[in-house]
Amino acid sequence: MGHRLSKIVTRTGDAGETGLADGTRLRKSAPRVAALGEVDELNCVIGVLLTHGLPEPVRAPLARVQNELFDLGGELSLPGAALVQEAYLQRLEADVAQLNASLPPLKEFVLPGGNPPAAAAHLARAVARRAERAVWALDAAEPLNPLAARYLNRLSDFLFVCARTLARRDAGGEVLWQRSAKSKK
Repeated sequence: MGHRLSKIVTRTGDAGETGLADGTRLRKSAPRVAALGEVDELNCVIGVLLTHGLPEPVRAPLARVQNELFDLGGELSLPGAALVQEAYLQRLEADVAQLNASLPPLKEFVLPGGNPPAAAAHLARAVARRAERAVWALDAAEPLNPLAARYLNRLSDFLFVCARTLARRDAGGEVLWQRSAKSKK
């Protein structure tokens, strides 16, 4: 395999445009570029989460997800491509079921936090939701592979269950929303 990026500083984006994989130039403010950026940021946040000492049932799926997000980015950078597969969603659903089986039922809303890895998983979940909104916004203008947004929705579910799992490590616990006196009425 040859070098993919032999020149990093190209100055081709200095006028507010960027290139897609098919050579098309778009404004950096275009919905497609925004969706690409959100997916890239999500992948970065998952990379930060992976720097924590994670149990294998969390770490292994997240490492796989990073590659799947690269596929999604490739799909977004090549209009008309469909790289996200139904199998990606099925694996995430199985991962959610596996982790969720050991968690108690939710009786209250969970606040982000608990410990550093759980907080990082909550941050990744929020970024996944933002990426999903950006993909839906793009889909409204240019129909996409219907699995793309569904994948991000399923991924945010997985990240939520990861956060719940990680918060319980080392005798820790989740941070639960405490209703104010006004909201209890």
